[in-house]
Amino acid sequence: MTIKDSPEKWEIRGTGTPFVGNKTSVRTDDVVMPDGTVVHRDYQVHPGSVAVLALDDADRVVVLRQYRHPVRQKLWEIPAGLLDVAGENPLHAAQRELYEEAHVKAEDWRVLTDVYTTPGGCDEAVRIFLARGLSEAEGDRFEVEHEEADMELARVPVEELVRGVLAGELHNNCLVVGVLSLVAARTGDGLDALRPAQAPWPARPFEV
Repeated sequence: MTIKDSPEKWEIRGTGTPFVGNKTSVRTDDVVMPDGTVVHRDYQVHPGSVAVLALDDADRVVVLRQYRHPVRQKLWEIPAGLLDVAGENPLHAAQRELYEEAHVKAEDWRVLTDVYTTPGGCDEAVRIFLARGLSEAEGDRFEVEHEEADMELARVPVEELVRGVLAGELHNNCLVVGVLSLVAARTGDGLDALRPAQAPWPARPFEV
């Protein structure tokens, strides 16, 4: 048996959008189950996101600490952001987020992994990139506002992040998945064997 996710569409008898927000919305679908019953499924409709695990030559990861109101915590995270424009190239979005949040640029980009963050209640898809060959970005720093105005930046050794993840001290989805994927890639075929930065992404198709 091949262990691989596959696309599938079940019949939808009706759909509605009871809430529309600034960036996301909530949709209600009437979905036909295999036994023929019809059930309501509510879920958040999300444009998709990108995240960047930026690794420097000292084996440290660029992380930031930011307040997240839904969970009432300041979380350590890797740079990330929404795909604000339909069909936007995720690599370009990731490069923008790394510049805006960390004022850093990178020479080498790879796809680290692709994930659905909470597929039971949200259709958000995230592409996590590995960025290496870091250097300070040119030009003025991006002007931040709201939660980002209180953001802290740091570079933390990979081994310290792994320890924090396994100890239950770090909880951000992209940081956890990104750091553990990095370790797994190193013990497998190596980082240079990762997919190219422009690898297809069926969850959020884009133009190169």
